[in-house]
Amino acid sequence: MNLADSEIVTAILTDGGFVRAGDEASADVVLLNSCAVRENAEERLGNILTQLKGRKRRQRELVVGVLGCVPQFERERVFSDFPFVDFIVGPDNYRELAGIIENSREQKRLASLDYDQQETYAGIDPVRTGSISAFLPVMRGCNNYCAFCVVPVTRGRERSVGYERVLAEVAALAASGFREVTLLGQNVNSWRDAEKSLDFAGLLDGVSQAAPSMRIRFTTSHPKDISEALVKVIAARPNLCNHIHLPVQSGSSRMLDLMKRGHTREEYLDRIAMIRRHIPDAAITTDLIAGFCTETEEEHRETLSLMEAVGYDTAFMFHYSVRPGTWAARNLPDDVPEALKKRRLQEIIELQNAMSREIYRREIGKTVEVLAEAESRRSSLQLMGRTKTNRAVVFSRGEFNAGDTLLVKITGATSATLTGEAVS
Repeated sequence: MNLADSEIVTAILTDGGFVRAGDEASADVVLLNSCAVRENAEERLGNILTQLKGRKRRQRELVVGVLGCVPQFERERVFSDFPFVDFIVGPDNYRELAGIIENSREQKRLASLDYDQQETYAGIDPVRTGSISAFLPVMRGCNNYCAFCVVPVTRGRERSVGYERVLAEVAALAASGFREVTLLGQNVNSWRDAEKSLDFAGLLDGVSQAAPSMRIRFTTSHPKDISEALVKVIAARPNLCNHIHLPVQSGSSRMLDLMKRGHTREEYLDRIAMIRRHIPDAAITTDLIAGFCTETEEEHRETLSLMEAVGYDTAFMFHYSVRPGTWAARNLPDDVPEALKKRRLQEIIELQNAMSREIYRREIGKTVEVLAEAESRRSSLQLMGRTKTNRAVVFSRGEFNAGDTLLVKITGATSATLTGEAVS
């Protein structure tokens, strides 16, 4: 979502008369688009701002702005920790950026942080960073208020881009030569078009038909909203990718209740079974939190056992960090010691790596369809692409180029990447 927002910001500034710099050193405006979901993202922001401090001292005309989620709920801390920052702008206020930058040359410490429950940035044509795969936000915000999550504080309430607008943008991407689009939302499967009485299953069905030659992906889903109708649409439409990211966070029903996730362990596993019933070869990925408030050793073991029961392809795995402004920060003790959080996280990582290695190993000998995305980082003689299940594949390029769709026979595997040879 932040990458998609940055593409929108670039379009807004380009329309406002700004020119994108060739590199950071030659820029006279530097914008940092921030994420507040986890503590390490905030720490990265602080490290980059610290590096900019010296340059700002030497180059006083340099304009530095912080965008996105961090300033939305930590306004005073951004300005107190980094007084050289000229302005801060929240996720709903990017349309004002050109004027704010100009005003900041005369007036410092400007802030634009108003929530706009109608803002979806529909109608803005983003400046895309690539030409093969595109990100398309179809809804913004979240109404779930999970105990640990800061998104409702930083992004506001849910609002959806209209059905016809989404279909028009997907069709335009296809006409421009894009081969793949990922529909985005903080909780994308809660998308709704009330006027047309359509839910996300209806949107996916429409998008798949509007661009039949494109691969269609989506992220991120909430387990309570993953309907059978949605899964049936994915199963029926060949251009809808067989990959579902379904964050669970914990395998313990008590933890899930404390996290305010809106489902139990058993209900989550029922949804997994439903997905497997309709899409047997679906790749399922997830998010996991180790050491949430009051988590016991037995509850940690329940997370490990749920991982084994589901058989995730991959997972985003973190130990719990308190996010200011959340329900947990106000009401729950962060009482699991740091060392214990890290030990539990390491056990989760080791189990996931072992499962990923086995899942990928079982692909050896199979022939799979791959969309080539780019040259391999290791060699210009190889390409990297992804299967419909979102598994990365590296293969000898031969006569193929990025953007080609081809069949690859898998010859090797690690816990993160498949290797193979092109067969057509």
